[in-house]
Amino acid sequence: MFAFVLRRLAQAVLVMLTVAFIAFMLFQYVGDPVTNLLGQDATPEQREQLRRDLGLDQHFVVQFASFVSNAVQGEFGLSLRQGRKVSTLIAERFPATLELAAAAALIALVVGIPFGVYAALKRGNWLSQLLMGLSLLGVSLPTFLIGILLILVFAVWLTWLPSFGRGDVVNLSANWTTGLLTADGWKHLLLPAITLSVYQLALIMRLVRAEMLEVLRADYIKFARARGLSNRVVYFGHALKNTLVPVMTITGLQLGGLIAFAIITETVFQWPGMGLLFIQAVQFADIPVMAAYLCLISLIFVLINLVVDLLYFAVDPRLRVERSAAGH
Repeated sequence: MFAFVLRRLAQAVLVMLTVAFIAFMLFQYVGDPVTNLLGQDATPEQREQLRRDLGLDQHFVVQFASFVSNAVQGEFGLSLRQGRKVSTLIAERFPATLELAAAAALIALVVGIPFGVYAALKRGNWLSQLLMGLSLLGVSLPTFLIGILLILVFAVWLTWLPSFGRGDVVNLSANWTTGLLTADGWKHLLLPAITLSVYQLALIMRLVRAEMLEVLRADYIKFARARGLSNRVVYFGHALKNTLVPVMTITGLQLGGLIAFAIITETVFQWPGMGLLFIQAVQFADIPVMAAYLCLISLIFVLINLVVDLLYFAVDPRLRVERSAAGH
């Protein structure tokens, strides 16, 4: 177990160093921070002084080492667009994105798993066929179109829910705010959370159905039926438990995807999260913000992947047996 964790940590460090190098190259080949900060009218002396202050006159290796050292401390310099520390901007926007992603993940799991189980157990039923048709639609439609349709129906036609913004929020600390403690915050969260969850919900439902059908054909399920166990015990005590093992891996990676790819949803609903901040940074060529976003999203993916690997190792006894046999 210790060797397994150590190997995964080494792989995680290697991945993050690679991502850090890619992010660092943004500073070298995308835009000129000196021009962005001083403008076109700056004198050569001013430009040279700022270049020295930013460390751009140093060797490439020294600059990269300094970048990695600062990134480990969560420092990526100043935003070229807003003139504020990038770490402060990220800290202000991260709660909104995390709140949106968590709500979308909860909807996808709470709805997707039961629907997937139902579609597997009642695969000839008309409702099961309808659910599978809707799931195919969910994985096919682009996210921005789903968001626009939801806004059209629930915000424009029915006027039940707001179409943009985060609503009233409560300050829990200096940089951490939440809309989950206000009714207006819940109203603003509902449409973007549903929009972001549709693809993951459909994917989880189809995956659970496929895995459930595969498990129900296994020999140990036939043996459980031969022992006279009830359908409830067979389905939920044996089949579902083994179905959720591969689903757990996909779900964990999808959680990272929810945070990373919330960009479109945040743009459609003007949700003040990291995705909207990143889009604005791309439009302005705000390299420090782009680099920080890239590193943070990669770190989230690496951590989630590491946790999923550890959970998979703990849940599936076959992995422990195989590694034990390999060790001997």
